[in-house]
Amino acid sequence: MNHWDEIRTAYHVARASTVSGAAETLGIHHATVIRHIDALEARLGVKLFQRHARGYTPTEAGADLARIAQVTEDQFSQLEGRLKGQGDDVSGDLVVTALPGFSARLAPVLTDFQALHPGVRVQLLTGPRILKLEYGEAHVAIRAGNAPQEPDNVVQAFLDVTFGLYASPSYVERYGMPSADTLEDHRFIGSSDKNPRAPFMKWLAQTVPAENILFQVSDDVSMREALIAGAGLGFAMQGSLPELIEVMPPQPEWISHLWLVTHVDLHRSTKVQAVLAHLKAAAGEWVKTDPGLSLH
Repeated sequence: MNHWDEIRTAYHVARASTVSGAAETLGIHHATVIRHIDALEARLGVKLFQRHARGYTPTEAGADLARIAQVTEDQFSQLEGRLKGQGDDVSGDLVVTALPGFSARLAPVLTDFQALHPGVRVQLLTGPRILKLEYGEAHVAIRAGNAPQEPDNVVQAFLDVTFGLYASPSYVERYGMPSADTLEDHRFIGSSDKNPRAPFMKWLAQTVPAENILFQVSDDVSMREALIAGAGLGFAMQGSLPELIEVMPPQPEWISHLWLVTHVDLHRSTKVQAVLAHLKAAAGEWVKTDPGLSLH
């Protein structure tokens, strides 16, 4: 990595397709950009760019170098995020990741945390992809299912979420009222994931014929909306949608366990400890009023 500055410059030229664009991104003079490119090409003995009136187009060698440089720059950025998280104050970036359906609870709690610590910049990242804490992609992850097993992560029990099987009034009007004995006659909302992590989705895959799962979703928010729309029978947190009709009461095997997960390198940092305490306090308040939640 003796010539990283030159490689990084080439990467940004490939991204911007112009010397001026790379210079602006890097905060250096355009003459420095040209000097870096010329020196790197001379050292490697290959042309990295085709120069033309509209800018710079990477050659095959230039494209290969840019791909490798992107990975390296991303790793440096992730390392920077991890190092910044190890300070003694509660400031800087705070990245929390969770399932989309949990964002309605987390957003106000993280807003309150930010009010207590104005120097914090919050990112709430939701989605099915599991962010890699070891690469600094998040400071705190709220994960569902079995306890995460990554050896460098600190895992703490957070909440248990109780789910029931429900139908919307429009579904009942169209297809009739289901019962535990007539489930094979009804339509279901399932997961598009072939290996779902949610325990109730595993139960569904094992219990209901595949031909009955006629509407598939990729996350819990889509499940909620499809359920409300009457696409089929589906799962919802107990008490979260009072307008729905309960088909089957919550079963023990449907309970979803939530975990607070942090990386061992950041777990003891002041910022991470502060937000963990804030989240645990919020959970203590949630369970007082929400029948679908309990402390694990």
